[in-house]
Amino acid sequence: MEALNQISTTLALTMGLAWASGINLYATLLTLGILANTGNIDLPPDLQIVANPLVIGAAGIMYFIEFFADKTPGVDTGWDAIHTFIRIPAGAMLAAGAIGDLDPAVEIAAAIMGGAMAAGTHATKAGTRVLINTSPEPFSNWLASVGEDVAVIGGVWACINHPILFLIALAFFIMFMIWWLPRIWTGVKKVLRFIINLFRSTGTPPTPNPP
Repeated sequence: MEALNQISTTLALTMGLAWASGINLYATLLTLGILANTGNIDLPPDLQIVANPLVIGAAGIMYFIEFFADKTPGVDTGWDAIHTFIRIPAGAMLAAGAIGDLDPAVEIAAAIMGGAMAAGTHATKAGTRVLINTSPEPFSNWLASVGEDVAVIGGVWACINHPILFLIALAFFIMFMIWWLPRIWTGVKKVLRFIINLFRSTGTPPTPNPP
């Protein structure tokens, strides 16, 4: 029973950090660092660096910037595009670090799975935001962003304190993600097609009247 609990705890922390990183990396690091410094979690050796005050301070500053950037229509999409190259590798690194001192092959496998999980959640977030930005009002962006922040902070806390429940919820999220991502891609293609056609129409010179 103890071995099963250890496996579920490690798996929940590994996939939980990768999942959260794909949505909001800085909130993930900030939450993890605060929990470690308040004694709510004993971090594996490879993750203890996130409890360093310098790392917490840097994560806090970046989270402050992202808090506002993520709630501004258009800016949030650009921010997500840039963070494609940050969230996914960071998710892989956090997943590998959460494994602890195990076989290197296990760490590599965790990094692969963590990177894939972070990529999936990042694509889900970024694609959904593109569709939300087609709405002229800003309130949907604010609600989506606040909901993401709450989900990340609550998810990190849950994967540490209630690993079994978190893994069950994560399984449902993965099924939803598999169903939702193709629909996001279809919607994003329509938005891109509309933008391209808009630029083409505005760039077309007027047809001269016949003499």
